[in-house]
Amino acid sequence: MAGEIIVRPIGEDERAAWNPLWDSYLAFYKTALTQDVSDLAWSRFHDPDETMFALGGYVDGRLAGFAHYLFHRSTWAPKRYCYLEDLFVADSARGHGLGRALIEAVYQKAEAAGASRVYWLTQSSNEQARALYDKVADNLGFIQYRKVI
Repeated sequence: MAGEIIVRPIGEDERAAWNPLWDSYLAFYKTALTQDVSDLAWSRFHDPDETMFALGGYVDGRLAGFAHYLFHRSTWAPKRYCYLEDLFVADSARGHGLGRALIEAVYQKAEAAGASRVYWLTQSSNEQARALYDKVADNLGFIQYRKVI
């Protein structure tokens, strides 16, 4: 699937196009969310008082990927950080630069917002994505610990 790539904010009226991508992303990570959690995320993307955003990657006018990102303060820096929380490209659109275009668009948004860094997490076994990530950012070798409460 080669074609014109455009990255722009996902419109509030594009939920039907976003839903299957979101479902595929959650399935990739072998997780499920309740509908109210997905609804809340969607509403946050379009709430001007939130610092959470959704960019869409469009190939020939069709939504084929997304990047969800947010800004937060840090104890380590005077400027905010940008966390790229979710990045997904549909199987049919992979290998044509859409993932890189989405990451680069987040970099631009972070710079425009005065953030000092963009960072994200991925599974160590996500080799396809890591091949791209190793080209566009530095792997600092951190391990994530988590306790669900």
